[in-house]
Amino acid sequence: MSTDKRIEPRTLKGFRDYPPATMLPRERLMETARRVYRSYGFSPIDTPALEYLEILTGKGSDETDRQLYRFQDHGERWVALRFDLTVPLARFAAQHIAELGTPFKRYHIAPVWRGENTQRGRYREFVQCDFDTIGTRAAAADIETALVIHDLFQALGFRDFAIRVNHRQVLNGLLERIGLGEQSTNVLRALDKLRKIGPEKVAEEMIATAGATRPQAEQVLKFAAVSGTNDEVLAQLGPLVAGSQRGEEGVARLAEIIAAVRGAGVAEERLAVDVSIARGLDYYTGVVFETFLGQLPGIGSVCSGGRYDNLAGLYTSQELPGIGASLGLDRLLAAMEELGLLEKVATPAPVFIPYFAADRLVDYLRLAAALRAAGMNVEVYPEARKLGQQLKYADKRGCRVALVQGEDELAAGQCQIKDLTSGQSQSVSLGDGFAEVVAAVQRLLTIGAQT
Repeated sequence: MSTDKRIEPRTLKGFRDYPPATMLPRERLMETARRVYRSYGFSPIDTPALEYLEILTGKGSDETDRQLYRFQDHGERWVALRFDLTVPLARFAAQHIAELGTPFKRYHIAPVWRGENTQRGRYREFVQCDFDTIGTRAAAADIETALVIHDLFQALGFRDFAIRVNHRQVLNGLLERIGLGEQSTNVLRALDKLRKIGPEKVAEEMIATAGATRPQAEQVLKFAAVSGTNDEVLAQLGPLVAGSQRGEEGVARLAEIIAAVRGAGVAEERLAVDVSIARGLDYYTGVVFETFLGQLPGIGSVCSGGRYDNLAGLYTSQELPGIGASLGLDRLLAAMEELGLLEKVATPAPVFIPYFAADRLVDYLRLAAALRAAGMNVEVYPEARKLGQQLKYADKRGCRVALVQGEDELAAGQCQIKDLTSGQSQSVSLGDGFAEVVAAVQRLLTIGAQT
């Protein structure tokens, strides 16, 4: 009988580990998002991973309610892990807005949890990178949201992407005209699945859940298929919602957003009016956004959001309208992996110092300190081993430069600077304060960053 009590190392379905080669680019994405958000004046906040169950339920959709990780804590209180960062923001704003003032602009980068079916680029634990403006219904906040998304993807290095924009009131205006105004929630939930399940199954779901007739479902799908340039789509929408105040206001707001973003210098193809965009969460009330990668549209939206003017009203009598969007970090990371856009680097330190003169550790540490003082990340190998073995280690981790100092180099007051990409080496004097070494390494790293 076996007495082996070791536990099998494994992860839960829908959860994943992130080794350095994946975590380093993941952190770079988060750092880029922070930089872009701050450039527009958004400030960071954080909220608990756990909320009272009543805070989260009934805010997204029946589907998100089913996906909640919920349980009773040791105090027998029903709690749940947050499924997004927007609902906790609404609670946060209602609780703290007196001290924060309005408009309040925040960003929040943190994990969320949904017990949904796993699929390509979709996990049960994932990080969202949100930014939101609370306390204004102004069109300028809607416009700024589009501009932030655009600048974010530019900063991430993407050139082939499109932000698709629609307005919930345009959809609601159509539904009023065809007699489905009272069933808008179920209709829009079904429409949000158009890219996933196709028009026939969407029509069937509208009939089953919203009580739509086949002609009504076909009208919604025909409406969602309106296409052309932004100006052509807007011209077609006007007559389709004529007579509905909400629909006409929605078309007017879309036209205002398109004109302003165009005036701000964003290329026409980067922002497109798409009437099929609905967003499946119930709290959206106005403009909605979804962002798709031109080279990988099948992975779905990698940055989504919209306006939610009534969400905070569930927690306070004060009006706190909001608008914002969320970068789906892990879905975007999966897309970048698939497109081969992730640099395979397993270390944040591009400079490597081998340790192979057994009694000269202090010399290596002194050189590393000088390089770090100049703003570079440096790794010193911890054991005296053969040089070839250490360089192989450095190459595997993605280091760019190795500074080789054996007994001969140390005796001559020199350092061999080896470019680990090209294999070329140069001899540089250590000098006072290692100034020549620092300058030579900085040149190599700058060249490497440009190629």
